[in-house]
Amino acid sequence: MGRLGVPEMIIIALVVILLFGAKKLPEIANAMGKAIKEFRKAGREDLDGDKKISQETKDESKS
Repeated sequence: MGRLGVPEMIIIALVVILLFGAKKLPEIANAMGKAIKEFRKAGREDLDGDKKISQETKDESKS
């Protein structure tokens, strides 16, 4: 299995257009963009929470 080339990408794009129609594609892309944005936001919040917990643990061990 290799990488996807230009011909394969064109075929995939054509199949997607046939399945969903040209009018639905912007809506689908918008929804995917929002989902990715929320996923990244949740990941950042999770990292911030882990840092706070780690800092609290260090502070408690010093006392």
